[in-house]
Amino acid sequence: MARVMHRSSSDGGSSSGWSEAAAAAAVGEEERAGWEVRPSGMVVQARDRGADGAAAGVPPRPPPPEIRVRVKYGAATHEVAVSSIATFGELKKALAPRTGLQPSEQLVTYKGRERKNSEFLDRFGVKNKSKLVVSEDPASLERRYIERQRNARIQNANRAIGAIALEVDKLADQVTSIEKSVSGGSKVAEVQITTLIELLMRHAVKLESIPADADTSSQKNLQAKRVQKCVEALDVLKVSNARLQTVVVTTKWETFDNSPPVTTKWEIFD
Repeated sequence: MARVMHRSSSDGGSSSGWSEAAAAAAVGEEERAGWEVRPSGMVVQARDRGADGAAAGVPPRPPPPEIRVRVKYGAATHEVAVSSIATFGELKKALAPRTGLQPSEQLVTYKGRERKNSEFLDRFGVKNKSKLVVSEDPASLERRYIERQRNARIQNANRAIGAIALEVDKLADQVTSIEKSVSGGSKVAEVQITTLIELLMRHAVKLESIPADADTSSQKNLQAKRVQKCVEALDVLKVSNARLQTVVVTTKWETFDNSPPVTTKWEIFD
């Protein structure tokens, strides 16, 4: 059998002495605490309901009414439909698609005060057509700024590494060409090898000066290894090239010292 409680006013009277606002607030509080109010004003413990949401022989309780609140965000005003007994946290979830802010990034203000996620709309007097204000959490703004700065650094680093990679590709082709010449026995000018080494070392210094984090360090390390590999190959080629003999191409000309004199016979016409 359900336990029965009677409300009493401060002057010892019945529940009829309550104001309507106080009664409504108390009803909402007691319903959430497991109590329900009978039409006579008597407060009783809520009966256990079955899986279908209703006790034996008792129709299910109708859902709470829906209200439409007006929420201002910046210059825009959004009208959102929520349950009358929803929390401010649930309101933030409904506002997320409208404002583009995640619930954790929102601050909801009602009657000049910030409201917590766990607080109920009806408990603080939010009703149909009530006006609220939502803004972005300053901590969220700071996180967004830091994230934008980080993304900009990553883009700049990737752009710089990409430009160096293109230059290393060209120099690597020249190293391959020199390697083929030396392997074939053809000596190349030593200045050509030393110039390539110097250019590669300049790119190594540029790579070292690029700030890198977890997102760009792998690309940076890859290009640094390519530069190192080319320099090491040129050092070996420089030694091999020095051992080759310079091939001098000469042309031998044949001279004719005892050739008979050339004479021309002229015909005379009278």
